[in-house]
Amino acid sequence: MSKIKVKQVRSQINCPLNQKRTLEALGLRKMGQVVEHESTSAILGMVNKVQHLVSVEEIK
Repeated sequence: MSKIKVKQVRSQINCPLNQKRTLEALGLRKMGQVVEHESTSAILGMVNKVQHLVSVEEIK
């Protein structure tokens, strides 16, 4: 299974609560923070929900 690197690039201020909780579930708490996850369907769904706040890079 491949991995993805998720980086928070925009602030969660003025976002709905469900998007803030999604960022927390991904492990993102600060701007510029980077986390690695397996690219499962659940993780990709969460990333898709907050795609305007994060950048995604695939790790080989």
